[in-house]
Amino acid sequence: MWKHQYRGRALVWAITAASCQAFLLLGYDQGVMSGIVGAENNFAEQFNYPDANLQGDIVALYDIGCIIGSILVFLIGERFGRRKMLMSGGAIMVIGAIILATSTTVAQLIVGRIVTGLGNGMNSSTAPVYQSECSPPKSRGTLLTLQGTMTILGLCIAYWLDYGTSYTDLSLQWRFPLAFQAVFAVCLIVQVIGLPDTPRWLMQNDRHEEARAVIAALYDVPEDDEQVVQTLIDIESAIREDNQGGPLKMKEFFSGGKVQQFRRLVLITLIQIMQQFSGSNMINYYAPTVYQNAMNMSRNMSMILGGCTSLAYLVGSVIPLFLMDRYGRRVLMMVSSAGLCLCFIMAAVLLSLQNLQAAYGATAFIFLFQISYALGFLPVPWFYPSEISTTRLRSKNAAIASAVNWLSVFVVVKITPIAIENIGWRVFIVFAALNFLWIPILYAFFPETKGLSLEDINLLFAKGGFTGGVFSSGGRTVVPNQHAQEAELDAKQESMMIEDIHETRPI
Repeated sequence: MWKHQYRGRALVWAITAASCQAFLLLGYDQGVMSGIVGAENNFAEQFNYPDANLQGDIVALYDIGCIIGSILVFLIGERFGRRKMLMSGGAIMVIGAIILATSTTVAQLIVGRIVTGLGNGMNSSTAPVYQSECSPPKSRGTLLTLQGTMTILGLCIAYWLDYGTSYTDLSLQWRFPLAFQAVFAVCLIVQVIGLPDTPRWLMQNDRHEEARAVIAALYDVPEDDEQVVQTLIDIESAIREDNQGGPLKMKEFFSGGKVQQFRRLVLITLIQIMQQFSGSNMINYYAPTVYQNAMNMSRNMSMILGGCTSLAYLVGSVIPLFLMDRYGRRVLMMVSSAGLCLCFIMAAVLLSLQNLQAAYGATAFIFLFQISYALGFLPVPWFYPSEISTTRLRSKNAAIASAVNWLSVFVVVKITPIAIENIGWRVFIVFAALNFLWIPILYAFFPETKGLSLEDINLLFAKGGFTGGVFSSGGRTVVPNQHAQEAELDAKQESMMIEDIHETRPI
């Protein structure tokens, strides 16, 4: 098989680019329907003017496909590896785009949405794992955060492409944006083809020599270099600890003890629910509809503001690139929650005045909302599950996290047009209360992973107690390289015991 000859930074960036391509596609798919549904256009005419309930079905059933894709990764992802799952996800999305672009009935449109969702669920479950297992600890947060930035770039492309094609009355108005996602999917497949799989997956599957070669390539050093040998020992030690119980059993996900798998499962599930019930997808999927129906603006102005909102979102997504590995995940998430709460409160107050000037003021807070969301809630929930999982369960936990995420998206996207139709701006109050609730939960229960190797992160869960020491320690319960230091100490102690046995053995 043909392979890239990249080494060092070039290889890390090639893997980052492929992972980001998956999230560019994810962002595009999240935004592409927002400028198509909810208007008196060719799409509405083609599909017999769908009401709010059917609009919710057309948009939200995509998320059911994402859930199915995530479940597939849970079942077969560890068997086939990160690369093959990403390429398969891309190929499935090409098929879905073809079905969508040629749709003549609502049934075909829904099938196309579910198929593209299937591929996207596979990608969103796999890309963070692929990236996290190949990134240096000191810059892992930044590289993973870049996936969030690319998600919003995809969202921006979708919004403005929708706006550009809205000026034609032909079916090109909606067929071209739906077909265009195939371009990104093909790019993803091409980018991944020549890349290696992750050293941790290779080690987990007893392909040690390949793992050694990949680690040497990532560090850009010879295969017998001390850094490569130490990394291999560290990974092998962690895998050996993971595999002590024999073949994987479902009850492991609910186990406690030193590894605390159930606590990890609760955290990765909770952070997905928190992300989606922050209110973000009410804006991402339905920005023009929110502006038009909840704020009483014209369709054209709503489309323009929807596009501008996505640009504010893109600007906001760049900020955590410079902050994630400096201030950490917890701090940015709490600041993000506080900002979202404030924005929704102010938007609700202004919209309650029910005049155009107040609606424009509320729009400003929607823009600030996007920046606040991008600061923490956009990137962290996508990669945090991959960070806090053991090598043994990383791909499966990431798949669970993705499935919960898309299930939460489905609920929010399904109820949003109905909620806006029935209670209007008051839906903002609900999301303001939820964002306020997330702050103490983040502070008390979510440990900080900044600067730690994936093997060091396992030690975050070694301490018992209701909050696992997170509340009392401000989030940082271990120090960098602690796992390697403890492994080295254990090796020395074992060596000393062997020497003692030899000294005391009778001749």
